[in-house]
Amino acid sequence: MQFGIFSVGDVTPDPTTGRVPSEAERIRAMVAIAEKAEEAELDVFATGEHHNPPFVPSSPTTMLGYIAARTERLILSTATTLITTNDPVKIAEDFAMLQHLAGGRVDLMMGRGNTAPVYPWFGKDIRDGIPLAIENYHLLHRLWREDVVDWEGKFRTPLQSFTSTPRPLDGVPPFVWHGSIRSPEIAEQAAYYGDGFFANHIFWPKQHFQRLIGLYRQRYEHYGHGSADQAIVGLGGQVFMRKNSQDAVREFRPYFDNAPVYGHGPSLEEFTAETPLTVGSPQQVIEKTLTFRDNFGDYQRQLFLMDHAGLPLKTVLEQIDMLGEEVVPVLRKEFEALRPAHVPATAPTHTARVAAVEEVR
Repeated sequence: MQFGIFSVGDVTPDPTTGRVPSEAERIRAMVAIAEKAEEAELDVFATGEHHNPPFVPSSPTTMLGYIAARTERLILSTATTLITTNDPVKIAEDFAMLQHLAGGRVDLMMGRGNTAPVYPWFGKDIRDGIPLAIENYHLLHRLWREDVVDWEGKFRTPLQSFTSTPRPLDGVPPFVWHGSIRSPEIAEQAAYYGDGFFANHIFWPKQHFQRLIGLYRQRYEHYGHGSADQAIVGLGGQVFMRKNSQDAVREFRPYFDNAPVYGHGPSLEEFTAETPLTVGSPQQVIEKTLTFRDNFGDYQRQLFLMDHAGLPLKTVLEQIDMLGEEVVPVLRKEFEALRPAHVPATAPTHTARVAAVEEVR
């Protein structure tokens, strides 16, 4: 099973000091977090894509290319690539280039994002969100698999005898996840192509994501990619740890209470009871994360959001150390012991996908 960190790259004041990091500091912090993830023997670092303050990661492939040069093993991914407002041709070429630079250590997550104004900023209409996601990905899928593409759709100019360059590394495109917090159409899309489905799994109760993941699994089997329990599922999560749970709650509370997204709403206790957020000891994080399998079945990737709400970099790096030393080794062992032999143990890697193609040949 793959474990890792995902970041949305928010620039948020530290509520305990009032200090706001500069954009440069925040960008460097994300790089340091990725490097710490590799040092802690985690598997994945993923960055979001945003084009508005207070976020900094507007160019994920630039950041991931830089991180690729500073790491050796880490899988580099996105927590959202905006399939609706990015040109599929540019996505095809950017991520193929990143594949070559990173030696195949690349996958990406397609999503529509959660900032409505991004649509007009890039000349799109939010009312076309789902049709854009469907059409654009269909084109991207072809661009990576066909050397010469003729294309005509609704949302972009036609293509005639077009070849995207560079071609995917070893002739194998990056593995794609489709991320969604509310849209059954996206779960259907992931199932149709036999791609992965990533449930954000942060702000909503488990019942909401159980319905989306259940639909994805059912349709994955319907389209002949394997049994429902073999579908490739990823989950998000949020944790904050200290040796003693009381210390964790006391330290994290001001960050939670003032967070831009969930602050000034339900209490910390209410939020942790209803969502995957875990604030407590490493053992409590282990126990709650293991319940995810009970709720959603065996899955292949678990990413944690740890650098949000203004937490200082020093604290985030401490959290990643605890995750790597005390939590993930136990989770790996427990999840593997429970997993049936016919269920994939991990999300597809470039090496594994190349080997599968060569075996067919």
